[in-house]
Amino acid sequence: MMAVISDIHGNFPALQAVLREIEKSGCDRIVSLGDVAGYYCQINECIELLKQKNIPNILGNHDYYLVYDQLCPRSNVANILLEYQRAKIKPENMEWLRCSVPRMECGETSFVHGGWRDPLDEYLTDVSEEYFRNEPAKYFFSGHTHIQSLNALGTICHCNPGSVGQPRDKDPKAAFALFDGENACLRRVDYDIDRIASAMKDCGFGPYVYEGLYSGQKIGAQRSGAESAWEERK
Repeated sequence: MMAVISDIHGNFPALQAVLREIEKSGCDRIVSLGDVAGYYCQINECIELLKQKNIPNILGNHDYYLVYDQLCPRSNVANILLEYQRAKIKPENMEWLRCSVPRMECGETSFVHGGWRDPLDEYLTDVSEEYFRNEPAKYFFSGHTHIQSLNALGTICHCNPGSVGQPRDKDPKAAFALFDGENACLRRVDYDIDRIASAMKDCGFGPYVYEGLYSGQKIGAQRSGAESAWEERK
């Protein structure tokens, strides 16, 4: 049995809860589909736990931004949070993140962060059998959207395990998937959101950056107007 996780985004309590639940399932392998970096403050704790568990990581777009000193083109808030992580990440953890691969193949199974046309930053929200026509695999796993999905497409299957650290489907539970080599199933688990909210407060960030965790929404989804990114750091 294999577990597939994605989009941890520095949320250590969520990662701990997911790995505890995976351990109960008897999985002998775990794959991370990327974006260990971004958004929340416990980047070192997350990477060190992944290293301890020998969990390989596929390069996500936020991982790429952090490693290669790039900016997110879509969000000033994301860039402020990446700036914080860039200042705090340990050199050995940055090197581990740098070693993330763009995609992974295992027999008839293929893993990427985004999509198969752009492994780093493609959002797969509406997949079809035709999309995978030129891919030799039978089972496909990708993250990036933060929304769980499982689609049987003729003779192939596509699964998005959802996000460990920032679900965006209005379910605040941390998300992951299990895979037995032929069948995938989606799983959720409660975690202590107050712990990561408190950690963010202690780092000087206001509620804007963590309040969406309580309702399973992205940063800023509960605010009616655009707020200056610089106002989030207090």
